[in-house]
Amino acid sequence: MSKVKLEVERCKGCYLCMDACKKEAISLSDYTNKKGFVTVQVDEEKCVQCGACYTMCPDLVFEIL
Repeated sequence: MSKVKLEVERCKGCYLCMDACKKEAISLSDYTNKKGFVTVQVDEEKCVQCGACYTMCPDLVFEIL
């Protein structure tokens, strides 16, 4: 089961989530959203659902499940 749901179309490419993640579970993906931003992806193996990405993201891209 997925630990985090991403709404990548909301992402504006600030990457604050990557800096906030102490487990380095967030990285750049190969996907460019409709706004033209390269979005992020979450490595579910590394993710501990701490919520740092959710708290830091100004665009509500993350949902912790």
